[in-house]
Amino acid sequence: MSSSATAAVPLAQLACVVVDDNEMNRLALEHYVGITDGLTLAGTFANGIDCLNYFRSGGTADILLLDITMPELTGLELVRILPEPLPDVVLVTSHRDYAVDAFELRVTDYLVKPLDYARFSRTVDRIRSQRAALAPAPAPPEAAETMFGTDGNALFLKINNRLMRVNFDEVLYIEAMSMYSVLVTPKHKHIVYATLKTFEERLPFAHFVRVHRSYMVNTQLIEAIEDNQLQLPGGHEVPVAKAYQESFFKRLRGI
Repeated sequence: MSSSATAAVPLAQLACVVVDDNEMNRLALEHYVGITDGLTLAGTFANGIDCLNYFRSGGTADILLLDITMPELTGLELVRILPEPLPDVVLVTSHRDYAVDAFELRVTDYLVKPLDYARFSRTVDRIRSQRAALAPAPAPPEAAETMFGTDGNALFLKINNRLMRVNFDEVLYIEAMSMYSVLVTPKHKHIVYATLKTFEERLPFAHFVRVHRSYMVNTQLIEAIEDNQLQLPGGHEVPVAKAYQESFFKRLRGI
């Protein structure tokens, strides 16, 4: 007997980081991540400081499952100092009194202990829905092929279905965003249908250097470097990941 059933479309993988100083709570969250389709565990920490060091050294996550009441660095304090771009932050606590503080920090959700898988699953569905709503509409397939047209220090890039001239002397950095990249200038952000790897391979300007899994930076516009954070005009900061530090600083010495 033939079947007309259609194979399920696999979910996009979302990487999770768990932070809780209570081992039982931490293990429960790790278990929930492990049994949920489309979630992977990128890291787990017993305190906020280790988590902060993970992100400052170039670690990434889509979802941060974060306890609030921890010694030395609370969850709320951690959210305030995490480097951009922030993951979807889900605060996990036994105290309902923190709800107002939590939403002032623009966290995605707030789970109250004892943890309940049904509530956890609804939070994951909410995150997926929000991400789908914010995702840019796909550009036509030819966009990646026709995006590069040179003109001195500028390129003609296909942005929103039209070729636009972008002066790369003004581009502060390029940030990865799934199959797209974001070109950040002091006044604008341009979303281009091309991966960061494509820019790294085809960008004809030697002063753009990969410094992180998610960033290329214009070395001519770096104002200062502090704690492996590149300071750029307008208060922008870009982290230098540990894996890129040696090649980056060697490149700087040669400028």
